[in-house]
Amino acid sequence: MSFFGALPDAVSIYEVSPRDGLQNEAVTVPTTRKIRLIEGLVRAGLTRIEATSFVSPRWVPQLGDAEEVCGLLPRDPRVTFSALCPNERGLERALAVKIPEIGVFISASETHNRKNVNKTTAETLDVFRRVIGPAVKAGLRVRGYVSTLWGCPYEGEIDPKVGLRIASQLLAEGCYQISMGDTIGVGTPRQTRDILSLFLAEIPAEKLAMHMHDTRGTALANIVIGLEMGIRTFDAAVGGLGGCPYAPGAAGNVATEDLVYMLDGMGVASGVDLAKLWEAGQIAKAIVGHELAGKVHKAGLRSLSH
Repeated sequence: MSFFGALPDAVSIYEVSPRDGLQNEAVTVPTTRKIRLIEGLVRAGLTRIEATSFVSPRWVPQLGDAEEVCGLLPRDPRVTFSALCPNERGLERALAVKIPEIGVFISASETHNRKNVNKTTAETLDVFRRVIGPAVKAGLRVRGYVSTLWGCPYEGEIDPKVGLRIASQLLAEGCYQISMGDTIGVGTPRQTRDILSLFLAEIPAEKLAMHMHDTRGTALANIVIGLEMGIRTFDAAVGGLGGCPYAPGAAGNVATEDLVYMLDGMGVASGVDLAKLWEAGQIAKAIVGHELAGKVHKAGLRSLSH
């Protein structure tokens, strides 16, 4: 059956540019400029925004102002802000600023996980057992990220059953959703169908999201497969910002502008205003000081209005 027969009426976009997008920048973006970007994203209609990360500033200095960012977030009841928390200390910081949602992150690749957090996957899961349960008990929602599912820069192809086992454990601990990551952007539509088939056989679609990087220009093609198979949450970053310090050569996330443009053209609602999103992309471009990957240009926006 053609995927056009399986399109949903609406999907949710999880905007990750303030955290995943800015953590890989060579220079640290001032807090006030981060808030300008977040305000632009809210004006565009994005309601799920990953604002920062409670990691050690020694390891990720670009996000060393997490408390300051959380204290300046716009107060809009429609918007849920979140922050990554790698450990118990991160949870303490998240609780102190009263952010409503946190994320925990782990790799399906042992080598990538060791380089990223200096722990084995088993050790990381043990840490998360002391984070997820207490967070849920305190009233926070917890989202799990499983990266390198489509491939690893160090190990190459990864057995998706390993990622499924990790995802199932995170859900059992209390995560409400698993974001499945193609960290280095190597995924192809057939591979995506195979991975999703495996996961969906054991995990309901509403508990899964896709986090696709666009290194080889296949992120949108993979997302279409996800749409066809029932995935309804997609991570994205305005301007295609992002990358991983421990994934050499990987490009940024799928650009939110490109994703919204595609969804609009397919009749799938995202709740995001493309013109205002383009304006948020211009803010992002100004604060990082270089060209971004989003391909939706202002001239194209005018043509969409006719």
